[in-house]
Amino acid sequence: MEQNTLNKSRLMRISWDIQKRRRNTRSKAMIAAWAIFSNEDVTILHLTRKLNRNNPVPTRVANRYTLFAH
Repeated sequence: MEQNTLNKSRLMRISWDIQKRRRNTRSKAMIAAWAIFSNEDVTILHLTRKLNRNNPVPTRVANRYTLFAH
């Protein structure tokens, strides 16, 4: 139960940030945050490739990144 509450609060925090930065409606920000949250592995892969300018990144290094870890 506590993990579920933690995930919801993280989702809300991300959606508020999206809403503030992009000046979106609340529902569009929630949809964007949910897409990021539910596709964490794809998001991390995309960001690592983008930040490394499409240079190959070793798999063990890419696996260290998690979006919602403390």
